[in-house]
Amino acid sequence: MRKLTIIAIAFTFIFTACKTVKQPAQSEYTSDTTTETKVFSVPASGAETETQNVEKVADEKPIAMRKEQVTFTEQEDRSSNENNTYFVIIGSFGQLDNAKNYRETLLDEGFTPIILHSETGYYRVCVDSFKSETDARSRITNLRQAFPKYSDVWLLIKE
Repeated sequence: MRKLTIIAIAFTFIFTACKTVKQPAQSEYTSDTTTETKVFSVPASGAETETQNVEKVADEKPIAMRKEQVTFTEQEDRSSNENNTYFVIIGSFGQLDNAKNYRETLLDEGFTPIILHSETGYYRVCVDSFKSETDARSRITNLRQAFPKYSDVWLLIKE
């Protein structure tokens, strides 16, 4: 009789304590499609807070912009591009060798890339430079349309 009582209590405990409530799976990687996407700018560690902007142009992917001080890694690149302020960046690397290898790949595809060394320590691979922001933006749009694999190109503004 005692065993029967213990078994009855155990079954009662099991069936009453383990109730589950089904809820939709939630993850930090899922997003709510009903809310509007927010774009934030990240302030730099320096005094200027507008070093990184994202602007959207008429239903196109936003063009990221960043202001940096840069130096040219080769003298011939400097002489032909030092008067330009806007640079179309197609790649960014922490190691110079990686940037040079990527430059060779781009040369094979018909680009004339140059490598810039930024104040942040990264080597930026640039495919074009301009004096006018409008010209640089239209080149980015053209690159994105002609080469979908390079849809993440962005605009560097030389300080």
